[in-house]
Amino acid sequence: MEGDNKITINDVARAAGVSKGTVDRVLHNRGEVSARSKARVLEVIERLGFKPNVYASLLASRKVRRIVCLIPEYHPGEFWELTEKGIAAGKENAAKYGVTVEDVRYDQYDMESFQNACARTLEEDPVGVVLAPMFRNETLKFVKELSSRGIYYVYIDSKLEEDGYLAYFGMPMYQSGYLCADILTMGTPVPSVNIIRVARDKKGLSDPTLTRRTGFVDYINEHFPDCEIRNVFIDPKDRGSRFEVLDRMFDESPSEHLVMFNSRIHLVADYLRERNVRSCRVVGFDVLGKNLAALRDGYVQALIAQHSDQQASAAIDSIVEVALLHRSLTKRDNFTQMDILNRYNCDYYL
Repeated sequence: MEGDNKITINDVARAAGVSKGTVDRVLHNRGEVSARSKARVLEVIERLGFKPNVYASLLASRKVRRIVCLIPEYHPGEFWELTEKGIAAGKENAAKYGVTVEDVRYDQYDMESFQNACARTLEEDPVGVVLAPMFRNETLKFVKELSSRGIYYVYIDSKLEEDGYLAYFGMPMYQSGYLCADILTMGTPVPSVNIIRVARDKKGLSDPTLTRRTGFVDYINEHFPDCEIRNVFIDPKDRGSRFEVLDRMFDESPSEHLVMFNSRIHLVADYLRERNVRSCRVVGFDVLGKNLAALRDGYVQALIAQHSDQQASAAIDSIVEVALLHRSLTKRDNFTQMDILNRYNCDYYL
């Protein structure tokens, strides 16, 4: 294994008076090396200017290294399908270093399914984990265990405010909610807004858009304190039930301003289309095909978009950089852009 200046690991071992294996253990921070030998090796490395070829070392090693992406199950056309494309890109890059990338999936509406997925992830003994914190309390337990085992973890899409994560790739969640409120109201007073939420939030088990919703509510309270904010809970899996809830919403608490903070604003658009309601101003998130169709048809006025594929790929790359190439990240929180799409520019979004 040669460095860029042709100084080899054998040269370092001879100059330090230790074995090649001792130098290797110091370089990769593994195994037991006395403090005296470690100091001697590091001094020789510095003096000779040795630069190990980490790429070749990883490929030569027979050790299996894995990165696990813990993501929800999904159907074609849903938000996590685009994330999966980013994982595929990250997998291709990681393979150059002899690293495998695997998916472990779970039902995002079932906490036990998430717990089982966490257990399966730990069984893989990965060097790193990429995840979105769907169930807050269970996620905190899981990442605590990852930290205790020295396993790096990176948040995508949203993050928890705790100290152990290696990096985050996604929108600034609070600011995206604040921005959403400004787009929905167009900066003018409105009497009321209806926040459409997935029923799982009501049960208190999973609320991944909490921070985004907090930013939205703060904007409304700061700018239009007289505006009434209502929460309406729907079942995304039951169209009949969903229509009953939205019918009742329009009968009991009508509002011309509707918002949804996850990627499923198309569920609201489906109702508006069926009921031929065009008087509402509707804002949602993410570039799903159904969301874009609703945008083009005028049932949604704006989408706040993000490249979730790029987030996933970058998350995998960050683990490779730190865990395997022993490099430092330039940033911990990598906030991606918040792109505002309407019916006139959505077809040009790349």
